[in-house]
Amino acid sequence: MQRIVDALLFPLLAVVSAFLVGAVIVLLVGDNPIRVYEIFFASAFGTVDGISYTLFYATPLICTGLAVAIAFRCGLLNIGAEGQLIIAAFAAAWVGFTLDTSKWLVIPLCMIAAIVAGGIWGGIPGLLKARFGSHEVINTIMMNFIAVGIVSYFTQYYYRLPGDPILQTKPIVEQAHIPRMNAILAPLGIDFPAWLPLNLGFVIAIIACVVVYVFLWKTKWGYELRAVGVNPSAAEYGGINVSRSIVIAMCLSGALAGLVGINEVLGYRYRYYDGFSAGYGFTGIAVALLGRNHPLGIFLAAILFGSLVRGGLFINIFSDRVSKDLVVVLQAIIILFVACEAFFSFLQKPSTGGKS
Repeated sequence: MQRIVDALLFPLLAVVSAFLVGAVIVLLVGDNPIRVYEIFFASAFGTVDGISYTLFYATPLICTGLAVAIAFRCGLLNIGAEGQLIIAAFAAAWVGFTLDTSKWLVIPLCMIAAIVAGGIWGGIPGLLKARFGSHEVINTIMMNFIAVGIVSYFTQYYYRLPGDPILQTKPIVEQAHIPRMNAILAPLGIDFPAWLPLNLGFVIAIIACVVVYVFLWKTKWGYELRAVGVNPSAAEYGGINVSRSIVIAMCLSGALAGLVGINEVLGYRYRYYDGFSAGYGFTGIAVALLGRNHPLGIFLAAILFGSLVRGGLFINIFSDRVSKDLVVVLQAIIILFVACEAFFSFLQKPSTGGKS
């Protein structure tokens, strides 16, 4: 328990410090930081609507944060979650509007399509890294552009409804819709507003957190993956297939990013919409960094970033001189503080040098 507290202490200090710096910025532009933060927290956590939207905005960030984390645990940096989730969303939509069958068949097939498409798109840079030693950062960045280009082409010339001015595919069949939270909670006697977009995708993201934790810390394959991330040479000397671990890590990373497609296509828009991602793949890097690449930390960090999105909208409307750009500033300051961990080293217990 103490280890968990210690792990969470530094990210918490980074967040608090960022909000303090943000308060100074608000003062400098001539507004009241107490009033601004009151608007922020009330809009993000003060009502059922606010909490629902915060969790909805956090859902894709949980998935991309996990995607980045599982690659990082293997010593890899996946910058391609953005392309992986785009490919996955399109794959889910394609299955959704192509198969007009029972929901018990089409929903699982759409989910599998998203996961497999994301996994393949993430596995390609992993294979290039394992086979040829090419750097995964360059490869995943390039794969982002390829994904955007391919999906935009097929959407525009093959799967867009005639006369539709918006670059989006035709809608998926109704049987492919996953339930929203009101339908999930209704059997429990909980009256949840039907208009809120929070859906089964959030539950899937929570399950993904548990699965990733069990995989990384409770299985042989997870141990091998983490061993490669710590020291590839020592892992190989110990009999671990380093190349296989790299490919597995990148495939799993892409598959986790692909879960965003389930939330977006099956639970919200019910079609592929070009440009739907608000940089989820890149924000996931910050979420993983703040969450210390641990599923619990990623879950909490994603909720924080989701609340920033939600609160920023209301700050923009109700504050006098502060715009929603404050959200971007807070995100940047949080990342800067997390990157400067040594700044908080004064809180660490001094080393005794082995002496009691």
